[in-house]
Amino acid sequence: MLDAIVKTTRIFEAWSDEPWVNEGAAVRVSLVGFGNTLQLARLDGKSAAAIHADLTPASDESAANDLTSAHTLAQNERASFIGGMKKGQFDIEGDLARAWLGSPSLGASGNAAVLRPWMNGLDVTRRAQDMWIVDFGVDRTVEEASLYEAPFEHVRVQVKPARDQVQNPLERAKWWLHARPAPELRAAVRTLPRFALTARVAKHRLFTWVSGLVVVDGQLVVVARADDTTFGLLHSRFHELWSLRLGTSLEDRPRYTPTTCFETFPFPAGLTPADTAHQRTERLEGTGTTPAALIPADLTPEVRRRAEPVARAAARLVTLRDAWLNPPEWTERVPEVVPLGMTTSPYPDRIVARPGFEEPLAKRTLTNLYNQRPAWLVQAHEALDAAVAAAYGWTDYTPAMPDEEILRRLLALNRERARAQA
Repeated sequence: MLDAIVKTTRIFEAWSDEPWVNEGAAVRVSLVGFGNTLQLARLDGKSAAAIHADLTPASDESAANDLTSAHTLAQNERASFIGGMKKGQFDIEGDLARAWLGSPSLGASGNAAVLRPWMNGLDVTRRAQDMWIVDFGVDRTVEEASLYEAPFEHVRVQVKPARDQVQNPLERAKWWLHARPAPELRAAVRTLPRFALTARVAKHRLFTWVSGLVVVDGQLVVVARADDTTFGLLHSRFHELWSLRLGTSLEDRPRYTPTTCFETFPFPAGLTPADTAHQRTERLEGTGTTPAALIPADLTPEVRRRAEPVARAAARLVTLRDAWLNPPEWTERVPEVVPLGMTTSPYPDRIVARPGFEEPLAKRTLTNLYNQRPAWLVQAHEALDAAVAAAYGWTDYTPAMPDEEILRRLLALNRERARAQA
């Protein structure tokens, strides 16, 4: 809406982030005054040359810094996806899922074909909840679904009564299927051993890896790549700044959207989602304290030279974070269930608290880690940012580079790519 306003008139006064209490509900809002008036612009009580649609002040170089003019880039398409929407109590606790996975079923491939680990935003910002989901896919018929007796009965009892009352005729008719099963996302991650994801709404812009077998909720955004280079680009200062300015917010928490945050972001040359769309990876072996890492396969020598340091830095960041989240003195790895009819488990090990360490381990979350920002975390991110800056060819980058200068360079690159695709 604000984009349309600034194209036809002007915002002359705005308060970008204000508390608002209405009938006991505390939220945060933006207040905007607009129209064809000669009144001097004021933003958050301060004078401004002009006010952009994202409620940031225009500078003397306003055209060069107006991020609302960023273009969607074709080279970023079909790589990021919002998770599915189940609409009903398809989710079940892990212990029940494991019991069903060990039980016989008439359905093809047994109950493992319709039971998957499940994640929502809390699994990223807090700790894994050990939840699974009954998932009959995109197009199983009710007759086919009924062959998986226990999962089907759960859905019939827990989901169907509520679905019988919804207005959407398709959701009523196909009550055993998720309301929005996200077929494009499923196709994009079908062959991946892992993929990156982030919570749509969170205090910190955190990316993490999850197994390719996981079904993700609609409060998560998936990036369908398995290489550490892409992960490092996403978790860099540069993408974080871009997403904070191009995204929206819920109360005081930033919201990440694939269309505005990901599809507009100008990745380094040779490392765009179009360049890595094949999804193949090449392993870099670890040496000493340097963990192994994955880079996109088939890179040119020059692009590979820039991709490797990003992958190494990203893998080290994840290794350090995982060690903090799950100290071996407090945790143990438990092999996941082997489904009936299989000889090995297709699922990653579970990490559980050792007896007596349940309470302190519960506080080891990514949100708490980034609230604290210990020195090792700052150093790991600075190393990642330096590698990403080098991938852009920014030889003058230091951690002291102002945010506005970074955004100016990214916007200029976005515009250059947009002109090339026109």
